[in-house]
Amino acid sequence: MHIEAFRNYCLAKKGVTECFPFDEQTLVFKVMGKMFALSGLEHLPSQVNLKCDPDRSVELRTTHDGVIIPGYHMSKLHWNTIFIEELPPQLIAELIDHSYNLVVAGLPKKLREELKTL
Repeated sequence: MHIEAFRNYCLAKKGVTECFPFDEQTLVFKVMGKMFALSGLEHLPSQVNLKCDPDRSVELRTTHDGVIIPGYHMSKLHWNTIFIEELPPQLIAELIDHSYNLVVAGLPKKLREELKTL
């Protein structure tokens, strides 16, 4: 998946915004103000950080050694860095969905209800 396709997929999700809160190179995607994906646009090949269930993180890192690694500059337990051009687009979409859903599940009830109305 190319970085622009990654961006479009993230932005198509309900309640998602994009911003550059750290610098002009790190693109961050948030759902209801909570980060679920980010990418350092200066990196080639393209790589993104996505939130992941800790048990699944270990499985993914083992299965896709060197292509899915512990999250760069993130909690190694809850985030993976993924080289998105080296994996099938369907898997990338599934991992984006997983990250998004984890963050939504952790939102306060009020924000989850607000998200439903968008």
